[in-house]
Amino acid sequence: MNVSMIDVSLKKNVLRKAVASGRICLSKDTVKLIKEGKTKKGDVFSVSEVAAINAVKDTPRMIPLCHNIPISKVDVVFECGDDFVDAKVTVVSYGRTGVEMEALIGVGVCLFNVWDMVKYLEKDEDGQYPGTRITDIRVIEKSKKEIM
Repeated sequence: MNVSMIDVSLKKNVLRKAVASGRICLSKDTVKLIKEGKTKKGDVFSVSEVAAINAVKDTPRMIPLCHNIPISKVDVVFECGDDFVDAKVTVVSYGRTGVEMEALIGVGVCLFNVWDMVKYLEKDEDGQYPGTRITDIRVIEKSKKEIM
């Protein structure tokens, strides 16, 4: 088996940005409690934002062939509907390789954290999660720009 990290040593440093988004579908009652800040584990948005930032920084540990890159900025934005929470993670770096994987890992872990914080509200009488699901994780924007 041949496995190797791509050599980016001759690539120019450029300003790179990637934005990823995803959704967690939840019950209306759960979303209401999240919005009101009344879940047992505390502020779902604050903890999930920190989880996303940590995940972005740890991406090379989870995806072995990703480069360890300097992260300049991570921004996490939440939007709620009646029965879902959307998360959008923006990652910025000045470096030799893109930040798409960092944005994707960030949004995934952000939504996993939301699930963890509200799972007690989502379980049915059999301990299952019939309506809870994470969907639509994708890169919605990618850019790179040379800085003079």
